[in-house]
Amino acid sequence: MPEILCLREHPEWTEPAASWFHRQWSVPETAYRESIARCQAEPDGVVQWYLIPGGAGRIAAGLGCIENDFHPRRDLSPNLCALYVAPDWRGRGLARALLEHACRDLAARGVSDLYLLTDHTAFYERCGWSYLCPVTDNAGDRLRVYHRRST
Repeated sequence: MPEILCLREHPEWTEPAASWFHRQWSVPETAYRESIARCQAEPDGVVQWYLIPGGAGRIAAGLGCIENDFHPRRDLSPNLCALYVAPDWRGRGLARALLEHACRDLAARGVSDLYLLTDHTAFYERCGWSYLCPVTDNAGDRLRVYHRRST
């Protein structure tokens, strides 16, 4: 099992994580910084960020949980988001480990249902997620919404 850090407990990773997530997803770095700061200010809240260190100050993989991942369905909340595994680290089960860790951690915080938007299908289904419905995100892209009980 890889070491998974919850950023609410590791403020020293705030800047590297905000920069890393920005490079992967092109969302403004300030948005990540503010969201990570929120998870640190509200450690029992829904907004959470996780990462797997890759050694030498690098990040191998990361994942967040936010209230809404840029879509109009406010009832489908909270959303896991920004799951990314660096190419050199793929094929080692890191994405699945992050998903499982986040589900357990959020369940401990009273979150019973989680959602995510993706255009990937088979991977999430193999990880216990169920297709729920289509949604058009704020950029106009049609994506699939998946659901999972957080246990």
